[in-house]
Amino acid sequence: MPERIWAVPQLKGGALAPAGREALAAARRVAELLGGSAEAVLLHSGATAAREEIAALDLAAAHEADAAVFSSYTPGVWVGALAQAIAAHAPRVVILPHSYQTVDFLPRLAQELQAPLVPEAVSVRRGDGGLIWTRPVLGGKLLADVRARGEGPLLVSVQAGAFPADGVGAGDTPLSPLELDLDRLEPGRQVVGVEEAGEDQIDLSQAERIVAVGRGVGGEEKLGPVRELAEALGAELGASRPVIDSGWLPRDRQIGSSGQTVAPKLYLALGISGAIQHQVGMKGSQVVVAVNKDRNAPIFAEARYGVVGDLHEIVPELTAALRESG
Repeated sequence: MPERIWAVPQLKGGALAPAGREALAAARRVAELLGGSAEAVLLHSGATAAREEIAALDLAAAHEADAAVFSSYTPGVWVGALAQAIAAHAPRVVILPHSYQTVDFLPRLAQELQAPLVPEAVSVRRGDGGLIWTRPVLGGKLLADVRARGEGPLLVSVQAGAFPADGVGAGDTPLSPLELDLDRLEPGRQVVGVEEAGEDQIDLSQAERIVAVGRGVGGEEKLGPVRELAEALGAELGASRPVIDSGWLPRDRQIGSSGQTVAPKLYLALGISGAIQHQVGMKGSQVVVAVNKDRNAPIFAEARYGVVGDLHEIVPELTAALRESG
């Protein structure tokens, strides 16, 4: 019987979050390396859209637990449910997105199962002695190759953008019930409120286009043309840490090792030098365009297209060109 490789996708508004699809793609990749079967595990409460999405993917199997207890996240419930399921079905590897949620509960799950944990993996390959995972260390300054030690299931979280979501093709995967003792699930924490991004903003980790600004923008009063460019692109506005620390944009707009990790189709970096702490947060971007007066700025090493020049001259021209093109 082929070894089971599980993916536990995260949901957003009852549908699969982009990071959830990437976890499924990572499971497919690992299944190919091990000759195993990629399977989805869906914990939800009436998430019809997510069920339909998973059913239309090419997976070996899909398991679901549909219960009111999963209507909102609490660490105790997720740890208890996954510990039961993993003990009953003995998957070889369990893959989840690297998110605020999984950072919260995955170490507890590893402790509960006495299982090895590889956090924030960016790639995987097969080597002597088993799977070799690559993950950032020292705030993203280095990449380390690691191999898990010990027996039993391996828990892995994967960085946004590391495993493209199109790694799972179309198919037909019926969902079967995941038997759980719901009475044993204890929340472990009381959720007193959830703060969502404003109606005119979306979570940066879900954005397909991002215009990000750095210290080179010069001040909050100079953000007007940048906002116009973002609007013309249909993009979200992000920033490096110096912009946030200066109070020019709110904290939820920060990208980097101490902020959000993003993986948009387009990342436009304006006046961002590209310190390693910032690069950690945007390495998964498909196309990076950088504008900076310093031709030696590290951001150019990450950019597919680079423009050496004053962003305050270039941004209005970009905006005008976009508007003219319709």
